[in-house]
Amino acid sequence: MSVYLKLKFIIPFLMVTTLFLEALPLDEKYPSYSYVFNEFDVDFGYINNKEFISFVKKREKGLRRFYNRSLKKGKKILPKLQGMLLEDGVSDLFTYLSMVESGFSSKIVSSKKAVGLWQFMPATARHYKLKVDKKCDERCNIKRSTTAAINYLTKLHKQFGKWYLAAMAYNCGEGRLQRAIKKAKSDNIEVLTNNRLKYLPKETREYIQKILLISMIGENITLGFVEPEEESFPNSIEVEISQNTTLLEIAKLLNLKLNVLQKINKHKTKNKIFIPSDKVYAFYLRYEDEITKAIIKPKELNTFMLMYTVNMGDTLEKIAKKYHTTIESIKTTNHLEDDFLVLHSTLVILVDKEFFDKLSS
Repeated sequence: MSVYLKLKFIIPFLMVTTLFLEALPLDEKYPSYSYVFNEFDVDFGYINNKEFISFVKKREKGLRRFYNRSLKKGKKILPKLQGMLLEDGVSDLFTYLSMVESGFSSKIVSSKKAVGLWQFMPATARHYKLKVDKKCDERCNIKRSTTAAINYLTKLHKQFGKWYLAAMAYNCGEGRLQRAIKKAKSDNIEVLTNNRLKYLPKETREYIQKILLISMIGENITLGFVEPEEESFPNSIEVEISQNTTLLEIAKLLNLKLNVLQKINKHKTKNKIFIPSDKVYAFYLRYEDEITKAIIKPKELNTFMLMYTVNMGDTLEKIAKKYHTTIESIKTTNHLEDDFLVLHSTLVILVDKEFFDKLSS
C-alpha cells in the first residue's frame, strides 16, 4: 500500500478518534469524578448537570495547561500541603483550592491585595493569627498560612455542613453564602450554581466548578486513569511570532543555540513559541513583527522599556497609573493571563519617549 493510501485511511481514523474522545460523557472521560465528588460532598448526579458539562467543555483545555504550570511550581511543597491537610482531617484535595487561588505561588498578590498560597485578605489573615505588617507578612509563609487555611476551612465546614459549601464560602464569604442559601431555600450545588437563578456571583459559581474540574484532571492522573502530560520546559514563557519566522531566526536574535529552542518547542504551533524567561526582554527589544506593533502603536515606535520589581501592595492598576500606561499593555507585554502579580518578580513596562525623558531628568 502506498504512503498516500495509508495516510488516506489513517488521517480520518485519527480525526474520528479525537472526536470520539471529546464526545465521551464526563463520567467516562473523568472516572476520578466519583472520588472527587465524594471528597467535596457533591452529589454524583452533578456530573450530568448541563451547566457543569458546558463549563468543562469551555474551560478544560485552559485549565489543563494551568494545572501543568501550577504543578511545576508546587511539586516541592505539595507533599507538605497534603500532609498538613490530612493530619487535621481535611481532604488533601483542598490542595486544588490552593492551586486555583494562587497557582502554588506563595508570593502572589491579587488585584484585591490578597496574598499567598491561600490568597488571604489582611483582615482574615489577622483573624487567623497571621502577622501582616510592613516588616512581616505571614501570608507568604507556607506552613503558617496553610495552618490558617485549614482552621478557616474547618470552621466553614462546621458552619455549613458540606465541603463544597466551605469552598464556596471561602470565595464569596460566609454572609454572602448564607443569604444565597436562605433565598434559594436550598444548599444544593445545582441550585446555587444555576446561571439563570444567580443566587451567587458568577465568580463563585465558576470557582467551585473550577475546583471540581481541576481536581478531576489531577486525580485522573493520580489514580492512574491517564498518563501525565509531558512537562513543558521549566522557566520558559510563551511569546507570539509571525507565521513565517523560524526557530533558527529567533535563536540568532536571542543569542541562543538552536537545539535549546527546539527542545522547548517540540510541539511548536504556527505563531506561538516558548523562549527562556530570561530572554523575554531581549525578545521585545529586538523582535518587531506584527504582534509587537500591535502592542506598540505606530506613533509610539520610539517606546522605551523599563524594568519594574513588584512590591507589597502593588496592583496592575497602580503600576499602570504610575507609568502612564494601561493594564492591558502590561499584561500583554509580560504574558500575564490574569491580574495576579508575584512579589519581587520583574515586569517589563513600555513607556513613551516623553515619559522616559521625564523620568531620566
